[in-house]
Amino acid sequence: MLTRRQFSALTLSTATLLGASRPAHAATSIDLSTVLPDGSFHTENAKRYAAEVLAATSGEVKITVHSGGALGFKGPDHLRAVRDGLVGMADIHASQQAGDEPIFAAETSPFLVSNLDELRALHRHLRPLFDAAAAKNNQKILYMVPWPSQYLFSKVKADNLEGLRNSKVRVSDRNVQDLCSAVGITPVLIPWVETIPALASGTISGVMTSAVSGVDGRLWEFVKYAYPTNHTWISQMVNINLDVWKKLTPAQQTAMTQIANRLEPLFWAQTSKVDSDSLAKLKSMGMEVMPVSAAMNAEMRRRTSGLLQAFEKSVPASKQPLTAYLAELKR
Repeated sequence: MLTRRQFSALTLSTATLLGASRPAHAATSIDLSTVLPDGSFHTENAKRYAAEVLAATSGEVKITVHSGGALGFKGPDHLRAVRDGLVGMADIHASQQAGDEPIFAAETSPFLVSNLDELRALHRHLRPLFDAAAAKNNQKILYMVPWPSQYLFSKVKADNLEGLRNSKVRVSDRNVQDLCSAVGITPVLIPWVETIPALASGTISGVMTSAVSGVDGRLWEFVKYAYPTNHTWISQMVNINLDVWKKLTPAQQTAMTQIANRLEPLFWAQTSKVDSDSLAKLKSMGMEVMPVSAAMNAEMRRRTSGLLQAFEKSVPASKQPLTAYLAELKR
């Protein structure tokens, strides 16, 4: 028979063991959807963010990145999917959400931005509107990262716009669609997942996208020429559903926010490098980079010069931040 002292010691020992086996907070698992493949720098960014969140929260918040559209969502579906709680997080092509929130296409206005420094300035003016649009759709933007400079990839060789007239080219958003129409190219607005089949079948003869996506899609198998038009800039945003966010502890929310704020500029710094690395890969696979002459560039700018004003008129909320941005650049 146990003495009172032995019984008390056993009870204390049992309670200690039970307490040690019970976590301080139950683990939270969050799925993150992206249509981008493994190897894409945006996907690698998302995986790094997930790993750092896991470490910073001592395993309490586990984000699983599902690449290549594995969860069944197409790029344009992602804002609604996160909004409706169909997935907890997503890496979202911002301008593809313009059908629901037109402000997300503001940065894609033709020739509005020339380089990453200008894009940083533009985001300082636009980010509050982006954050508000996300909140309206029951989500929070954790970080945003741009794609590199954009190219026109084509089966057609030309040294002027007339040579590209009526060629069918895939575009990702309405602003680039309007740009193509203005310069005489026939735009085909389809998500990335449909692009390679369209090239393979001959439905389209070209793609407007980054060199990074050119490598991801192995475009050298379908097109021969790359034109560095630098006509627009496009960003991805990693968002989390607000219902999921509110279930996290304040400490977990703080950790996720701090990690996002720290990593975002590091992710931006990768953008230029992945552009040059990807272009080198495309060249090594036989793709020919066609110079865009000053005359061709000037003609593209002339024909699209009214599109920014048209966008401001169709999305009145964009006028103030875009005007402030242009004033900052003294343009």
